[in-house]
Amino acid sequence: MATNNRMALLEQLSKYVVEKDKDFLKEALTLLINALMDAEVTSIIGAEKYERNNNRNNYRNGYRLREWDTRVGTLQLSIPKLRHGSYFPSLLEPRKMSEKALLNVVQEAYVHGVSTRKVDELVEALGMKGIDKSEVSRISKQLDEFVEEFKNRRLEGEYPYLWLDATFPKVREGGRVCSMALVIAVGVNQQGEREILGFDVGMSEDGAFWEEFLRRLVARGLKGVRLVISDAHEGLKAAIKKILTGSAWQRCRVHFMRNVLSQVPKHYQGMVSSIIRTIFAQNDQESAREQLRHVVDELKNRFPKAMKILEEAEEEILAYMAFPREHWAQIHSTNPLERLNREIRRRTDVVCIFPNREAVTRLVGAMLMEQNDEWKVGRRYFSLESMSKITSINEFTLTPVALLHK
Repeated sequence: MATNNRMALLEQLSKYVVEKDKDFLKEALTLLINALMDAEVTSIIGAEKYERNNNRNNYRNGYRLREWDTRVGTLQLSIPKLRHGSYFPSLLEPRKMSEKALLNVVQEAYVHGVSTRKVDELVEALGMKGIDKSEVSRISKQLDEFVEEFKNRRLEGEYPYLWLDATFPKVREGGRVCSMALVIAVGVNQQGEREILGFDVGMSEDGAFWEEFLRRLVARGLKGVRLVISDAHEGLKAAIKKILTGSAWQRCRVHFMRNVLSQVPKHYQGMVSSIIRTIFAQNDQESAREQLRHVVDELKNRFPKAMKILEEAEEEILAYMAFPREHWAQIHSTNPLERLNREIRRRTDVVCIFPNREAVTRLVGAMLMEQNDEWKVGRRYFSLESMSKITSINEFTLTPVALLHK
């Protein structure tokens, strides 16, 4: 490979010397960066292209194209893809400021119907060269293609943990403004890495919409789900039961506590909350079950409605304790999605009302792609050692999905 890269660079140099090719720097830099990415992938998988050795742990699986804006022009990069897992070049900084700003400008132009002249003014204010109407159209079309490819990409490997949640941006459709359901699925793979698995926009967060969303995830390759974490929305519960049969289900503990405390007079909520939290402070699932029953017996005469909710929710709020203790803080609720949801709401609130569903998909899709890239080059969410413990979990200790409708 090194010889091939060297020959290609020499060819570019010869072309420059003979023809004084003005694009020499851009083409040479493209070759160099592509070569660096190939070298990085070789180091990751432990083998060159077509090489057979005992150190190989993965295989190349083609390339995905990406443009990169630099001082010498826009480079056409070929980023290697892996058969298992994903690869993002360490030399490409996620959310590069100029790229992020340009995408935001184009997105806002589309969402608000801003004129091309206004787009030029905004881009120039960012210290970048103005772009004409055809450029705006080209970039927006490319952005739509990237988002669509990301949204429908094949999911490789297994995802033991799956978080599901929804937010509700305002969208204009059919001559009226309504709150639509923006649903998001985030998973953790066998290597302990987080990944945004999918998202979609629908008229409402009903069972049929959730069911179709989960069906598409499975059709794209979602498998190996051991625990699903979500709130207790009835439509979502029914969809999980039907599509992800065999997975355990963890009811978001944060949402659950709000539900319980709503049945307690405000003056006593702090006290009741502290007592209930002793359940989750136990060292194992069986101890937590015993403490739950003790709490119910202690408080059921004073707060019967709250204790009935607590007693009936035993299985669904303690399911996470059947998994490695190192993961408990992240898998007992949908909190890992909250930061992502806050950022989405911050950006969608600026828009106020989207002109159509496509505009929501474009803006949110670009944000989720950027976040996914950051997760790829960041630290593992869970260690490999702790992830290996999941395979040793006794299936009979899990909360079966069938209990969602007991």
